[in-house]
Amino acid sequence: MGAALALAERTRGSTAPNPNVGCVIVRDGRVVGRGWTQPGGRPHAEAMALAAAGPRTRGATAYVTLEPCAHVSARGPACADLLVAAHVARVVVAIGDPDPRTDGSGIARLRAAGITVDTGVRAGEAAHGMAGFLTRQRLGRPFVTLKLATSLDGRIALPDGSSRWITGPEARAHTHLERSRHEAILVGRGTWQADAPRLDVRLAGLEARSPQRVILSSHPHPSALRASSLSRWEREGAPQARKGEGESDVLWIDSPHAIAALPADHLFVEGGAATAAAFLRADLVDRLLLYRAPIVIGAGTSAIGDLGIADLGTAHGRWRLHDARQLGTDRLEVYERTPCLPA
Repeated sequence: MGAALALAERTRGSTAPNPNVGCVIVRDGRVVGRGWTQPGGRPHAEAMALAAAGPRTRGATAYVTLEPCAHVSARGPACADLLVAAHVARVVVAIGDPDPRTDGSGIARLRAAGITVDTGVRAGEAAHGMAGFLTRQRLGRPFVTLKLATSLDGRIALPDGSSRWITGPEARAHTHLERSRHEAILVGRGTWQADAPRLDVRLAGLEARSPQRVILSSHPHPSALRASSLSRWEREGAPQARKGEGESDVLWIDSPHAIAALPADHLFVEGGAATAAAFLRADLVDRLLLYRAPIVIGAGTSAIGDLGIADLGTAHGRWRLHDARQLGTDRLEVYERTPCLPA
């Protein structure tokens, strides 16, 4: 299952509206097939692994990070049916699929065919790796990561607005890696107009993983492409394609809650201070990436605007530290909301 979880991470941020799933097929103690959900959501991990294993699937064990789907679509067959047809003897599943088209039906179909099914293996790790898909299923919106790059005293710019660069090259490279794991990236209109950020991925080999650009503005330009004006985002539909490096592909939304209309399961929010505060006030941030440079600025722009907190007691218990590491001279701390995922 550990190998399947690692495979699932390969296309995180590029499989929406489908989940990023990993699958490993083992026979006689040897791996005979591996698969992971491909960009755009098809083929599914199980289909890829079964194709790689070929006739060696008979009597094998399949390890899958998510319950095999039970519905047939125009884009491919149901993975539960594929596993039955492949004559596997056992399927080990990390977590069930909350999609109402499957939600237990995949496991039931396998068991009805005489296949042994074990569930709950490394379920916490699987849920963490598919947080975007699960948040979309349970809350109807993307999983939101808020990124902040600050000085030790919480500033993101000098008094004159200068902000390049607070953090060093290692931290900036890590930010680009994070961008590649999200389908959409968002900044406020002020940041968009003042800094003209590219909001793309500039790491060798990952340039094609640049996310959809989104601008938050309470008063979008009348000709702006609104997320809410997109054709209905069908779960089996193809993801929205980027049109280029101009502004024709930029989506505009007029409130944080409008992210529900975005064609994304993972949203990366980069700023500025008013935008960060707006998402926090709306309780829409699931994960915080805090990059801290070893500098003190003093007067300058605060990383986050007013949150309206009148009692410090209400600020405690909201976040838990998930990871911390050194990136060159900078320090990265990753915080997740408590609980990390809705029940």
